[in-house]
Amino acid sequence: MSKEIALAFDAISGIKDLKATLTPLGTQIQSNNMVEILNAISIAHEAVKSSGTQRIISIVHIDERLDKEQNLDQKVDSVMNKLK
Repeated sequence: MSKEIALAFDAISGIKDLKATLTPLGTQIQSNNMVEILNAISIAHEAVKSSGTQRIISIVHIDERLDKEQNLDQKVDSVMNKLK
């Protein structure tokens, strides 16, 4: 499975205005443009399909804040500050 994850991550890591972070349990992608996020998911699928994989499962969670700007790093920082 790590081979397919590497293919998907490599395919999206160069997308302009998209931040991709690989974690032990998934890949987080961040952009201010919903179309770019959905496009990145499609690009990742196509990269894995092109390797001959017969089945692809993606679980997508979308957290879109409309009341304020907040990125992934800020969310982690908020938790870390509460641990102090």
